[in-house]
Amino acid sequence: MVSSFGQLDRATLARLVPELLLCGHLIDRSGMAHCIAAFGRPGMTAVAIEEWQVASPVYTRRMRRALRIEGDGVETIFKGLQLDIGAPPQFMDFRYRVEDHDHGEFWLDHCGALLDVEPMGEEFVVAMCHDMEDPTFDATALATNPHAQVRPIHRPPRTPADRHPMCAWRVTIDPAHEPPPVPANSDQVANSFAAQLELPDIDPEDEGRSDYAGPLLSDLRFADFSRSALIRLADEVCLQQHLLALGFLIAVRARTDRAAEIGRKQFTGIAGITSERLRAALDLGDDTAGLATVLRVHPAWNPLSYTGIQITDTPDSVSIRLPRRSGAQSDGVWPALLDPGHLQPLEAMVRGVNPCAYVRAVEADEFGWSVEIALGTAPFREATEVAITRFSKGAAFTFTDRGIPLPLTVR
Repeated sequence: MVSSFGQLDRATLARLVPELLLCGHLIDRSGMAHCIAAFGRPGMTAVAIEEWQVASPVYTRRMRRALRIEGDGVETIFKGLQLDIGAPPQFMDFRYRVEDHDHGEFWLDHCGALLDVEPMGEEFVVAMCHDMEDPTFDATALATNPHAQVRPIHRPPRTPADRHPMCAWRVTIDPAHEPPPVPANSDQVANSFAAQLELPDIDPEDEGRSDYAGPLLSDLRFADFSRSALIRLADEVCLQQHLLALGFLIAVRARTDRAAEIGRKQFTGIAGITSERLRAALDLGDDTAGLATVLRVHPAWNPLSYTGIQITDTPDSVSIRLPRRSGAQSDGVWPALLDPGHLQPLEAMVRGVNPCAYVRAVEADEFGWSVEIALGTAPFREATEVAITRFSKGAAFTFTDRGIPLPLTVR
């Protein structure tokens, strides 16, 4: 099946990929608020640890294969972080130093997640920067080398309050390090349709960079990648989001029979903010053509070979056809949380483009069901779940052009 991103030119894709990375990061700004309400702060922390532990190793390995990122050293670990929704460029401003194959450091000159959490108090800062980061940084590094360890040099709570860099970490690879136990439920994610999905290879003959072989760079400038590579990157980042959502749902389901309800709230919050950012990034209007374009590139519906979604538009409306069978339906991720009686995430998604948009289910059969979206004259009130997600400074974050990146390792 052809990628939805194949309709876009190279320059547009280069703007879109960092947006998708940032929107993936904001999934937790949406989901964790509802986990606090359901399970308290300790329960929320446990869910966050579990979802990232099971998802990040899977999508890190996928991205390494896609971009021919080879090796098992510190440099390879850092390359993976640069393409991870847990570390979107600039908003989570990771800086790197490689000493040798087995030793290196990274630090954050800007941490949007910390700036979101600091106003909530020291307990939440410790939960994120200590309780969550220790096992999840290791889980990501272990995807490259089972003997890697990530340990803090310093980290928040910040003393003094404006300390920079905001945190610093050391990565060490030592054969004497015993890998931690494999997290529970890792097999569910590793064997999911999302994890196993085959996507078209990057065309090495396409103009521009087709891989991330060679030296680690200070920043990734996505405009340097080929159109073929950017299409693959966009689809992979969307899969990262589905894998994280799957890890979230598994962790929530282990704690309550309200997992679908909490999952829909998570989906609603991130769906609206993502549409809003995509519309701005692509410089689109709020008519049905702009709405259809946003929906076609929205991570909830991509990759197409995973969701099987069909979107059509006219000057007056947009229609979405959701199949009853697809990889996403089998995995039980975002598309599977929708049905004619539960349209809130889709309503938030379309109102991120036009607040006057409304959605109605129009038909259903054994193969799937359809909704029609039209534009009214009066705006709807913003969903509470979207307002909660907007609390993050990432909702209004602006990327800047940092110029030509520098190599951090020499070949």
